[in-house]
Amino acid sequence: MTKLLMMLGLTVLLAAPVTIIADDGPQIPQTTAEGLELLPKVEGLAYVWAEPGVDLSQYKRVNLVEPSVAFKQNWRRDYNKNATSLSNKIKSSDIKRIQKNVAELFVDVFTKELEAGGYTLTTDNAEDVLIVKADILDLDINAPDIPSSGRMDTAVASAGSMSLFMELFDSETNDLLAKALDATADRESMVMQFQSGPANKQAARKMMEPWAKALREGLDHARSATSK
Repeated sequence: MTKLLMMLGLTVLLAAPVTIIADDGPQIPQTTAEGLELLPKVEGLAYVWAEPGVDLSQYKRVNLVEPSVAFKQNWRRDYNKNATSLSNKIKSSDIKRIQKNVAELFVDVFTKELEAGGYTLTTDNAEDVLIVKADILDLDINAPDIPSSGRMDTAVASAGSMSLFMELFDSETNDLLAKALDATADRESMVMQFQSGPANKQAARKMMEPWAKALREGLDHARSATSK
């Protein structure tokens, strides 16, 4: 909760300060600087703000923009501090490769979910096209896959964690329709398990899938509401 509130102050651009502390704890802002209003609980996403009266039923196609990827603060420094050898340290090339892989995986997960729901992916700007822009934030990988001549599997209780900041825009007017924020983590195991590159990818996919499902279900709900 504390981490999400700190991220809200940086990314949601709220009309009121986000770290307002009351006797009963942090207060979740009800309105953003753009006038978006906090929605009741949305399955798969911690916080969702939307334009009052927004109607997503017209969107049959989605322009899914490849997300930016940012690591948890000091992740590289802290990991390298505990590296057993120079070859095990995170290099700039590793950072870029991981960011690219995570961004591509995000696109793959969302594309499969949306296409399974009957939505078409496009780069067009049209009345029926919704633009989805996202940022992966606070990426924390406990056992990153680093190229090495030897076996690099590492025993960890969890693959790691990440957060999502997502915005939805009308492709013709560039009107901001909604934004969402969520933090997720790989479920911790009761026993230490060896974690490799493929295992990290599978864990990341499982963390992203609820986000993609939440978007698809939101579009489905809008379409079904107008068809009644």
